[in-house]
Amino acid sequence: MAVHFHEEDLPRADMFGDGPIAVDTEAMGLLPGRDRLCLVQLSDGGPDEHLVRFSPDSDYDAPNLKALLGDPNRLKLYHFARFDIAIMEAYLGVMAAPLFCTRTASRLVRTYTDRHGLKELVKEILGKDISKQQQSSDWGGPELSDAQREYAASDVRFLHELKAELEKRLEREQRTELAQACFDFLPFRARLDLAGWDEVDIFAHS
Repeated sequence: MAVHFHEEDLPRADMFGDGPIAVDTEAMGLLPGRDRLCLVQLSDGGPDEHLVRFSPDSDYDAPNLKALLGDPNRLKLYHFARFDIAIMEAYLGVMAAPLFCTRTASRLVRTYTDRHGLKELVKEILGKDISKQQQSSDWGGPELSDAQREYAASDVRFLHELKAELEKRLEREQRTELAQACFDFLPFRARLDLAGWDEVDIFAHS
């Protein structure tokens, strides 16, 4: 198992195996446009993870990364896809879909709890512990520490396993179709966020 670090782009667009690709991001904050995209993490479910870092003066060209993210035949796996796809569209100019969101799936099937963070999901469903200590660290610094790199890699390391288990629960609770409708809508939800409707429920009565 290894964590591979790249600056500004992937070496090749075809460096991952077939099938879904797990994706996560790290940024300077939670507001695309104000807070810049610093890191994109990727895993094809194999033993290695890949991190792509962007500098403060990056032009976010990254043709190999964009080709992978924009492939309409490649399913992308996220935990809280709403933020990740929004910030990647804002900075990379690509909508990284179709997608499966483990947080959305968790909310649909784990209605016995309000704890839907990745740490809680991995612990309950997979019986493994991950550290979230680096979650609020400075991702825009000149160097990323070993702890930051490991944290970033762990955010995509378990998404394939989580997807498999959550799909079983969605089927058991007869919510697979509902989940898919949510996944299909998420790119539009992200674009509403980017357009200024992030705190507004446009479907509300008042």
